[in-house]
Amino acid sequence: MRRDLVAATTCVVLAMSGGDPAQAAGARVQFKVAPKSYSEALLDMAQQANVTLIGAGACIGQSPGVSGVLTIEQALDQLLAGAPCTARLVAAGTVEVAPILRPEAPRPSPPVTVSELLVTATKRVRDPRQIAVAVTAIPRGQLLSTGATDAGEAAGQLAGVLATNLGPGRNKLLLRGLSDGAYTGRARSIVATFLDDIPVNYNAPDPDLRLTDVERVEVARGPQGALYGAGSLSGLYRIVARKPDLEAFHAELRGTAAITESGDPSYAVEGYANYPLTLFGQTIGLRLAAYQEEQGGYLENVRLMRSNVDRTVRRGARLIMLYEPTDDLTFTVTLAGQHLRSDDTHYTTPGMKLTRDTRSPEPHVNDIELATATVRRSWGWGELTSATGVVRHRYGSLFDSTASKDLYTRFAETAAYAERTRTTMLVEDLVLTSRGAGRLEWLAGVYGSYTRVHTPTEFLAQLSFSPVLIPVYGDDRRDRIRELAAYGEVSYEVLPGWTVAVGARAFQIETRTRSSVVSERFQPRSFDREVKFSGVSPKLSLQKTFGGGNLAYVVMSEGYRSGGINSGGAVPLLPEREVFGPDRLTNFEAGLKLEAFRRRLGVNTALFYDLWDDIQTDQFRDSGIPFTTNAGDAQVIGVETEVTWRTDFGLTAQLNARISRTRTGRPNPAFIRTPLADGLPGAPPISAGAVLSYDTAIGDDWTLRLIGQASYVGRSRVSFEAAQPRTREYGRAKLSAELTNGAWGAQLFVINPLNDYSDTFAFGNPFTQNQAKIRQVTPQRPRTIGITVSRGL
Repeated sequence: MRRDLVAATTCVVLAMSGGDPAQAAGARVQFKVAPKSYSEALLDMAQQANVTLIGAGACIGQSPGVSGVLTIEQALDQLLAGAPCTARLVAAGTVEVAPILRPEAPRPSPPVTVSELLVTATKRVRDPRQIAVAVTAIPRGQLLSTGATDAGEAAGQLAGVLATNLGPGRNKLLLRGLSDGAYTGRARSIVATFLDDIPVNYNAPDPDLRLTDVERVEVARGPQGALYGAGSLSGLYRIVARKPDLEAFHAELRGTAAITESGDPSYAVEGYANYPLTLFGQTIGLRLAAYQEEQGGYLENVRLMRSNVDRTVRRGARLIMLYEPTDDLTFTVTLAGQHLRSDDTHYTTPGMKLTRDTRSPEPHVNDIELATATVRRSWGWGELTSATGVVRHRYGSLFDSTASKDLYTRFAETAAYAERTRTTMLVEDLVLTSRGAGRLEWLAGVYGSYTRVHTPTEFLAQLSFSPVLIPVYGDDRRDRIRELAAYGEVSYEVLPGWTVAVGARAFQIETRTRSSVVSERFQPRSFDREVKFSGVSPKLSLQKTFGGGNLAYVVMSEGYRSGGINSGGAVPLLPEREVFGPDRLTNFEAGLKLEAFRRRLGVNTALFYDLWDDIQTDQFRDSGIPFTTNAGDAQVIGVETEVTWRTDFGLTAQLNARISRTRTGRPNPAFIRTPLADGLPGAPPISAGAVLSYDTAIGDDWTLRLIGQASYVGRSRVSFEAAQPRTREYGRAKLSAELTNGAWGAQLFVINPLNDYSDTFAFGNPFTQNQAKIRQVTPQRPRTIGITVSRGL
């Protein structure tokens, strides 16, 4: 049964399942919320109940607060007495707040707040201003207004977040200037990418999931090993999808068309539909999102006489099903998939601008499918969440390897190197968290995963008398990785405003590798080996909460990755290179989260010092064949800052910056005989970004929004070797103007308005760069002008 909670001047509606209005359905929670503004009181209530809150700033005024053991409905009834807003549970554990608009009264002004979102990157619902983690969230509205469709396009809005620019589906995410190298190989990713509660990558490049119908993206910077384990050594990138609404049907369709100077046109179509399906008296929420996109190419291959060779196509869909048999039990099932294909790589050589000279196309494919099931059971004292998922990730590339052909065959005219990876990952994460107000909070969980990785690679030769490519070398490699872990965290308010938190994760990782190598010129070989790693990743923090919600904290945390075994190459590696060891990063951090001037100004800043031992890195032999090794150690000290300023007349400024200094040492002699270059590959010492927006009403129904975006990325190295070329500093910019009335919307935008061809990544092909010693650059997409039209129902 659905209930209306009526206060004196407000109607608060929560979409709750089952129960009788007179029976106070739902688990009772210990609430303790002091009198304060409605928005602040709602945030406190949501954290204590462990529910996500959207749009808390819609309630303007002062709340009387609430105290006692109550249901969420009872707490909201007391908390929102006299509030000019409504609230409803739009999904499992998600309450949406909206203002009440009365025809006889003028529309209320937009709330002047810095943070209205709660995040779940710490496995509990929390206000990002009140946790000892450098975490940032970009809400759905900002993603749409800035046109950020994937992680790379959103990076400039987040302090310390960068992405390499090898091309769509080939890039790596980097946080805080921490990078293990510009290349992707067998080393596990250092940034864990999650879709809701399930990881979607292992050692792959970022899958470049399009941000269609998402609630927000969250980034937690710094090692998250205590909660998320291996693969989160430098942080966490989490996509939170919008969940089904059990109350009403609604849908949206968006279409984009753009033209690129000296290139092909681009287009994108995306949309979603939400439908509450009622069967036998029970409601199941269905939410389907889908998209189709084509990014027109803009590079010309002068040797092959082909124009705009680097076209990219991306299409995908996601279906989420939500069932709530009772107020305290929810089931969520997600099915999602994406196909991404680039017809060619995006690099060229200096002086050639938007032309290139390669003997063959170098396409790339990155496909991902996943199925997840999440069960949540709540009690007044805690909440149990079980997240189960199966992820299948398939990606592959083809490179022109003619420069290395003589190492593998005597008769080839041209050659190509094909690498493919097929990863299947089964994951289970079971976590129990506390609920309610109190000095003691805790969580405990167990995690298990089983991952299979099949990586067949081939060196293909084209003989002078035949157009067919034939294999002259191959490595059929298979990995099996089992990971088990138990983790927990306890926090306690030792004194008023002072909270200490201790957490740890005990883990064991087993890896079995089998490889079979065949070659035209060398003897075949094979092996079957197994390695095991175990350990504990701790976390310790101390935070002090001041008046007005300001926070100061210090934290120590660790991240780790297990080691592994190398294979491949026509000639076996030296014994000291056959195995690469684990690496570990220890982070010491002090941070401040401040708000002032009635929450118009928000400042989040963190000073960090990282010790990274035995850095794992993916590198290439002179022949172009990849291998993984430990490079050495690094010490990174830096500061990152995010500043937000909002005015009463519609102007908002968001600024972010990161400055860091890196010192390397103790080089691994099995990898390099000279000192390591100062600076980590692909990680510049300075990066910054800015978003300026201005909103103004047009008539009674329309809103005009003007937005300017800019980002700066400093110079960086391509590898740990000082002799290798650098990527030069560059800037990016985007301008847009949007007109919307809630149902209809139209946005004009210009990308790269100055038509800058600056190099964004000094790498493209390991065979020509290593063997032929040809310097490579990746220019920005030329000036692009486009329009997006949206219609909501």
